[in-house]
Amino acid sequence: MSDSPKRPGPPPKPPKPAAYQQTTPKVSQKTDDEYYSGHNPFQTNQSLVQTPVVLPAPTLSPPSVQKTKSQNDPATNSSYSLYTPYNPPTPAPVQIKFKPDDSQSNIITSNNTRPSVNKPYFPPATKAPVHESHPSESPSAMPIDALYLAKKYEIFTASEISAFHQQFSSFDKDSKGSVHSRDLTSVSTKAGVAYQDVVSKLHGLKLSNSDDSVNFESFLKAVSAVKTEKGVKKVDNTKITLHGTSENTTHTINEDEKESFVNHINQQLNGDKDLKVHLPMDSRTMQIFTEVKDGLILAKLINDSVPGTIDERALNTGTKKLSPFQMHENNNVVINSAKAIGCSVVNIGASDLIEGREHLILGLIWQIIKIGLSSKVDIKVHPELFRLLEDGETLETFLRLPTEQILLRWFNYHLKKAGWNRKVNNFSGDIKDGENYTVLLNQLAPQLCSRSPLKEPDVTKRAENVLENADKLGCRKYLTAKTLVEGNSKLNFAFVANLFNTHPGLEPLSETEMGALDDSMFNSEGSREARAFALWLNSLGVDPFVNNLFDDLQDGLVLLQAIDYIHSGMVNWKKVNKPATSKFKKVENTNYCIVLGKAMHFSLVGIQGSDITDGNKTLTLGFVWQLMREHIVQTLKKLSHGGKDITDADIISWANEVVRRQTPSSKISSFRDPLLRSGRYLLDLLNGMKKGIINYELVTSGTSDEDAKLNAMYAISIARKLGATIFVLPEDIVEVNPKMILTFVGTLMGLPVV
Repeated sequence: MSDSPKRPGPPPKPPKPAAYQQTTPKVSQKTDDEYYSGHNPFQTNQSLVQTPVVLPAPTLSPPSVQKTKSQNDPATNSSYSLYTPYNPPTPAPVQIKFKPDDSQSNIITSNNTRPSVNKPYFPPATKAPVHESHPSESPSAMPIDALYLAKKYEIFTASEISAFHQQFSSFDKDSKGSVHSRDLTSVSTKAGVAYQDVVSKLHGLKLSNSDDSVNFESFLKAVSAVKTEKGVKKVDNTKITLHGTSENTTHTINEDEKESFVNHINQQLNGDKDLKVHLPMDSRTMQIFTEVKDGLILAKLINDSVPGTIDERALNTGTKKLSPFQMHENNNVVINSAKAIGCSVVNIGASDLIEGREHLILGLIWQIIKIGLSSKVDIKVHPELFRLLEDGETLETFLRLPTEQILLRWFNYHLKKAGWNRKVNNFSGDIKDGENYTVLLNQLAPQLCSRSPLKEPDVTKRAENVLENADKLGCRKYLTAKTLVEGNSKLNFAFVANLFNTHPGLEPLSETEMGALDDSMFNSEGSREARAFALWLNSLGVDPFVNNLFDDLQDGLVLLQAIDYIHSGMVNWKKVNKPATSKFKKVENTNYCIVLGKAMHFSLVGIQGSDITDGNKTLTLGFVWQLMREHIVQTLKKLSHGGKDITDADIISWANEVVRRQTPSSKISSFRDPLLRSGRYLLDLLNGMKKGIINYELVTSGTSDEDAKLNAMYAISIARKLGATIFVLPEDIVEVNPKMILTFVGTLMGLPVV
């Protein structure tokens, strides 16, 4: 490998067609810094990656376009990968440029210690929690009383003032409590005013010192005066308004949601010995956006929501200040792991987390929390959900419902049993008066929760009474009386999901009823493959977001977007029915998918467009697997010397050569090789790509299934640390699933080798 010629950098990604670009905005999408241009689907943050060492040019002749039976067997288990490589150089990466306050974080790791759900944590009501100092924190972070300043300057919320102060302090290198006026450009922009206007007002009000330095309150007073002159009125305390790279780019986050999410993190991660320097966080300030920069809190939160997603042995840890490079590696793990659990993070990178982009971070936190709450609303966890099926409804149809619909049905099931004449159709207007909550809680625990709140005419007082009842069940979480009355849909969803998870109140099934459940429901193989495909498609940024693979592909639009992503310009969008309102138009679209598949030389014997439109699982999986593999092959082809086609044999040859750099005796002959089961070969491969990335003291023999799974978890997390977005599960490696192994190794082949 060391003698191989270097390949050129990845080519810029062609523009997407208009039909592809018209996506529904998500919380994760950027509205300011467009660093995502020139995006290679196998790499993010390309400016941070040195010129990679390239694969040797494939010496084999171009492969036959006809796939083998084993490659296209749709019944084979699969989890797949999109590639976001990041392999920074050693020593310190001089190319990385971070804001001055990026050093306020540290990375530590440990197993989660979760408190009892009956003892919820609430931050102190009168003062911020004591925050233990940490070597990585900036000494310039002078304390302020944001609540006091918010009362004095009513044009700002306490959280906005906290955000301004964090950025202001990053320029106060000597901890004097002041900065030179020339350093106010970025913080002025964040506050939504022009730098020149702020400086002019500072001089006009004589707020600057003789050396032209300015303290924070003087800056705040000047900004407040500028905004008042422009007609800005008293702030809405439910919203936090921050500005992007210009004063005209505005991001708004909800103050109540931020406080609720911080309280959730404080409670769920409370007691973790490695988070003592981070927790508890003051929910009333913007402290969270400083604390998450190192990636540790978010990594722990992901593992709390979906246990085992991140092998914390892969995280950079230590009591000393971590370098920007180490922080970036940990946030790579966070971003790629978030994709693997189903978060939509198409336009979020590790740099966004390090830079503390509030709207992106809060959106990501909500997705992680929601996925964790939704994971238990599952018939595998609660077979008694079978009781919610309506007359004539099949189990398969019920299982396709989104979590929101299942929870609403559960809510209404209990209202009906209670003889209540109202029905809930949403998590906002239908429950904001508190009456339906009162009846639900009484039905779940009549001995603890009475219906007395119904007698209270004041809706706010009634809401407080409802939450007092919830507290008796240990479920006073997420909602306040204010957010209940306002009908905040996110926080109401979280409240109901938590209530279901702790007090479902459904009668257990009898043996006869259990037997009526479809056995295939408990077979993880098919669902695992479908989940992997859905995650891969979502990582491409398709619209709509794929929740159910077999339902959401029936009109062909998602598949056509994926095809056009892989082969830009291949789809003639004039031939596409958008929207496809009838089955006839849907079949026309899926037939077009089949035509394009044949043009890509897919093996499509016996597959017609109507099979995809009808939701045929086997044939749909077969088509999407070939599309996924085409994505891998085409990306590697662009990265290979001379742009030659890449075969499975080329990928295996590359892997063996990289492994041989550190472990000469380790070698595989195919993606079915039994040597892969232990996970040690993949760990050797990763260590060959970057010497020392694997701590072999943590590697097991891999003889038992348990030891092999530990190695597989470690390999997946290290791959994510290097920048690969891996959808492979540890079970897929232990079972030596050839498709899964191919995607794992193919992902790594798109990364630089150093």
